[in-house]
Amino acid sequence: MNTETLKLKKKNGHKLNGFSHEDIGDDHLYAGLKTPLRKDAFVMSDSEKKEKIELLFEEIMNVMGLDLNDDSLKGTPKRVAKMYIDEIFSGLNPLNKPKIALFDNKYKYNQMLIEKNITFYSNCEHHFVPIIGKAHVAYMSSGKVIGLSKLNRIVQYYAKRPQVQERLTNQIAEELKSLLNTDDVAVVIDAKHLCVSSRGIKDETSATVTTFYGGRFNTAQKINELQNYINQ
Repeated sequence: MNTETLKLKKKNGHKLNGFSHEDIGDDHLYAGLKTPLRKDAFVMSDSEKKEKIELLFEEIMNVMGLDLNDDSLKGTPKRVAKMYIDEIFSGLNPLNKPKIALFDNKYKYNQMLIEKNITFYSNCEHHFVPIIGKAHVAYMSSGKVIGLSKLNRIVQYYAKRPQVQERLTNQIAEELKSLLNTDDVAVVIDAKHLCVSSRGIKDETSATVTTFYGGRFNTAQKINELQNYINQ
C-alpha cells in the first residue's frame, strides 16, 4: 500500500457499520470471542519480537523528543519490549497457556464452588492502557474438579493480552466449560478501565461489570445465591 493510499484511508477513516473510528471514539467494540491475531503471529520468536519492539519503541521515544542518552531513559526501549512479550502480553502466546490437571470429584460435592476476588491486570486493546479488576469464577462439577490455583492461572492467562472486558469474561467461561465438560460455569468481572479514568472522560469513580451465567447458573435463584457469596 503506497503512501497516498495510506493518507487517504486515514483521512476517510476505516468504516465499521457505516461509522469511522473517529465517529466511534472511545466506545467499546467487541468483534468476537477470539483475540484478533494474524495467521503469522508466531512466525517470529519471542526474542526476535523483543529486539524489534525495542527498536520501534526507541523510535517512538525519539519522535516524542525524549533524550535517549539520559541515564533514566536509555534502557526504557529494552524494558518495554521485555515487559510486552514476557509479562503484560504473554497471554497472546499459546505456549504460555497454563497446564491444567483435573481430578475426580471424590467428595461428591455437587454445589457451586466459587473462587472470588481474583485480582488481574489487563490492557485495553483500544488505547493500550491498564484494566485493573477482580474476577469471580464459579462452577458445579460434572464429575471432575480443578485445582483452585488453576482458576487464577486461567484468569491471568486470558487477561495478559490486549483485551475487551466482554471478551475476557467469555474466554474464561468457555475455557472452563471446555476443561470441566460442563455448562455449569459462571464468571463475574468487576474492573476499572484507565482509558476511562485517566484520559478521555476522566471519570475516576465508575467501574464496569460483565457476567457470564451458564447452565444451572442461569436462573434468578442461582444468580442471587452467587451474588450473595461474592458480596460477603
